[in-house]
Amino acid sequence: MEPEAVRRLCVVGAGTMGHQIAMLGALAGCATAVVDVSAEALERAQSSNRAHMARWVQRGRLTEADAERALGRLRWTTSLEDGARDAEFVIEAVIERLDDKRALFTRLDRIAPAPAILATNSSTIRSSLLAAATARPGQVCNMHFFNPPLVMELVEVVMHPETGEATAAAAMGLARQMGRTPVLLRREISGFVVNRILAAIMDEAVRLYEAGIASFEDIDVAVKKGLRHPMGPFELMDMNGIDIAYHVRMQRFGETGDPAQRPARSIVERYERGDYGRKTGRGWYTYPPPPSS
Repeated sequence: MEPEAVRRLCVVGAGTMGHQIAMLGALAGCATAVVDVSAEALERAQSSNRAHMARWVQRGRLTEADAERALGRLRWTTSLEDGARDAEFVIEAVIERLDDKRALFTRLDRIAPAPAILATNSSTIRSSLLAAATARPGQVCNMHFFNPPLVMELVEVVMHPETGEATAAAAMGLARQMGRTPVLLRREISGFVVNRILAAIMDEAVRLYEAGIASFEDIDVAVKKGLRHPMGPFELMDMNGIDIAYHVRMQRFGETGDPAQRPARSIVERYERGDYGRKTGRGWYTYPPPPSS
């Protein structure tokens, strides 16, 4: 039996992932609170979602009335208490640092109603590490959307050893409610399915580049033309954020202690310079500044 539809959703983090997940929730009929510590981030997120919906209306995917109704279901706040206090389901989409996420889950456990499910969008941090910071481990799971959520259809729902069947079913149901295609992983593993396969490609691409075998531009061309991927591995790193690639590797190194899991030299160099990719205007490639409003 399909679980009941979620009516009240809270998304914590208004970055690219968070605000687009929130938009999916609003389009699915959820009254959705978006929480971020930065008022400026919330303003950018609102503008981005309005622009996305305007394009959908222009392309005939939505009527203008439906777009306005969906946008009207979004509520923006810098207060976690305000955003999560009546939520049925919370999705966390903050920076990929375990300590930050654990602290957030501890706060959410105090604030969110007792029946609420707490999900993390993390693709690398296992939800068991966050569940331990709460008094509701059976109601915690990973719910990994792909970037950008408004375009990518897949959601990986990952159970940790204490995740309840009802929690997994509710997360799968919410993904379907949002029009996404969920897959269920009954055992947690770092990187899950897609990113473990993708990481192997990216690791080999960086090794080839650092060994001087080919330029990163030519490696991207080879992958796109030879494997029919829509983006090359370096283009994808720039889109997802080189800072994310760095933190993912550091998380794996912290878990395994294996020096081979450390981020590659060329990733560290860009991270330390603050060249994170599209979001900063420079990563592997250089990007034009966004048009002034």
